[in-house]
Amino acid sequence: MDDTTAPPRLTRLTFHGPLSDDRAARMIRRLTAHVTPTAPTSVLDIGCGWGELMLRILEVTPGATGVGIDLNEDDLARGRANAEERGLADRVRFVQESAVGTARGPADVVLCLSAGHALSDAQPPEHITAALHALRRLVTPGGRVVLGEGFWQRTPTPGELSAMWPDASPSEFHDLAGLVDIAVAAGFRPLWIETANGDEWEDFESAYQSDVEEWLAAHPDHPLAKETRDRVDRHRGMWLRGYRDVMGLAYLTLVPVN
Repeated sequence: MDDTTAPPRLTRLTFHGPLSDDRAARMIRRLTAHVTPTAPTSVLDIGCGWGELMLRILEVTPGATGVGIDLNEDDLARGRANAEERGLADRVRFVQESAVGTARGPADVVLCLSAGHALSDAQPPEHITAALHALRRLVTPGGRVVLGEGFWQRTPTPGELSAMWPDASPSEFHDLAGLVDIAVAAGFRPLWIETANGDEWEDFESAYQSDVEEWLAAHPDHPLAKETRDRVDRHRGMWLRGYRDVMGLAYLTLVPVN
């Protein structure tokens, strides 16, 4: 490796969030069995990253097509490569653009996993209401929305807040009941309410850092090592001293009210 090579990025993550293969498989079975009288024909993934859940839905619904929207071209390129490798390239598009005011829908299945902020310019927690109203517009009658969104499992202490991201605030997230109430007020009924468990969080946080940690161990004197080490050490501290067992991640499967 030469001195200009950057450390690897997120190569050990399957999903860009605390989502296990088992939970993803259960979600997909529910989505593909109940979305329409037959099966979903269209999938829209907001803030898709590399769109792993969307690709898995397309694999089990041969007639469906998908569109993923994100701003990160590296992630989109990874999604396109994965689609090509799995024979899905002719049924999915990965588009680099903002999701604010998007006209890409409506779709039978709309995924928005930890990407509610991508649908509006509102600040937390108001962005959740704005995102849900946008999602209501983007889903077909009888379709399904899967919203992945953070919530407070309990009120964080001042010490925990100080260890999180800058300006972290108790008002930044709702609790789980409040989050579901907002979805109902936006015109949905909650078909399924589930939350990421401890194992999923630990797998995600470890995989999020592990390839870079290994790179740092092998290249402690690399020109990029100090900046990279500071970044990963800061993120680990945010998790272990800040939001671990405090912030949750809800997966809400929602159906629009006619």
